[in-house]
Amino acid sequence: MRVVIQRVTEASVTIENKIVASIEKGLLILVGIEDADTQEDIDWLVAKIAKIRIFGDENNVMNLSVQDIDGDIIVVSQFTLHAGTKKGNRPSYIKASKPEIAIPLYENFVQKLQLEIGKKVQTGEFGADMKVSLLNDGPVTILMDSKNKE
Repeated sequence: MRVVIQRVTEASVTIENKIVASIEKGLLILVGIEDADTQEDIDWLVAKIAKIRIFGDENNVMNLSVQDIDGDIIVVSQFTLHAGTKKGNRPSYIKASKPEIAIPLYENFVQKLQLEIGKKVQTGEFGADMKVSLLNDGPVTILMDSKNKE
């Protein structure tokens, strides 16, 4: 499982000209799922995301988590995080899970994250054509891959 975590001052997801998710200060998380992903991958990522200290404290040192600042989170599924670009110029998405595997894992990820941070996590819509808007704060962007534990 791969995630891109972006610290934002605002973010939203629009589907068919309707805003389906909107936050102010917090995290926008893009999630890519592959067939080999398991509950262990979800648990590891959720624990890291909830506690990652990427928000500024009173001295503007990145020392606070999204929980510490009572920030919000939007999670968006993004199969393109598993794009293979080794051959040719057209990415291959063969490692990305099909919906029947990915949707339950995605939903589980969102539920576990809600439990871990103690508040609702907003989402896009799995498989929809989404327009994601954000104001990256910093910019701070963190990549995590549960298979490499980094």
